[in-house]
Amino acid sequence: MTSPRITKELLERHGVSPDKRLGQHFLVDGNIIDRIVRTAALQQGDLVVEVGAGTGALTAGLLAAGAEVVAFEVDKRLAPILRETAPEAHMRYEDVTTVDLEECLDRPAVMVANLPYNIGTRLILDVLRLHPIVTSMVVMVQREVADRLTAAPGGKDFGLPSVVSHLWGIPHFEFRVPPQVFLPPPDVESAVVSIERRIPHPDAGEAAALAAVAFGQRRKTLRRSLRASLDDVGEILATIGIDSSMRPEQLEPEQWIRIVEAARD
Repeated sequence: MTSPRITKELLERHGVSPDKRLGQHFLVDGNIIDRIVRTAALQQGDLVVEVGAGTGALTAGLLAAGAEVVAFEVDKRLAPILRETAPEAHMRYEDVTTVDLEECLDRPAVMVANLPYNIGTRLILDVLRLHPIVTSMVVMVQREVADRLTAAPGGKDFGLPSVVSHLWGIPHFEFRVPPQVFLPPPDVESAVVSIERRIPHPDAGEAAALAAVAFGQRRKTLRRSLRASLDDVGEILATIGIDSSMRPEQLEPEQWIRIVEAARD
């Protein structure tokens, strides 16, 4: 499982080929798997939720570290492979975006996964906002997604994912991952990101919703993009020292909370 040749032989033996529609790029490098597991800093008996188990390479690494693994995989063709490579994992052959993780997990868990490209951003943001049972994440995503999740205000990568990741967590860019460690190799570079959950401010949800409005019109100034959402937007921003000619990517995540509080007052 930790080399292209072995993984290819495993897939061929079971008559399975990667499905582009599902964004399948199977991890085939043992060094990267070890590095992901080390980054997660797992303790014996920790509960891990994995999304996109694939051929079970990372799953096996998590099990070897002493974790209890609940793994989601939508491609039922992979079931015979996973029974062979990760028999101790609790497999769920369903779409993780359609389930309530609080009902699936019996205690707080860490999400460790090589996320399918087609669900990465949405899943991370939904887990942060909606599933506090996941206390931290170590996830592999497209490099551009990693850049957005960990971006600082002021740059082109800073957007709504950045705001959410910082309001609900403490994100870190861990390391880059080249295409060659996957089968088949993707056309883009990947990266591993860690996010430690934080207790969000009570107004975080409203702040993120307001930020979403502004980032939906990110070329406009705050005065223009928020005028339909806030009465007297210029006055509200002035009271908390924010220039209404600024654009949304220039604000710190916490400033969106201050805007919500000022609008309420």
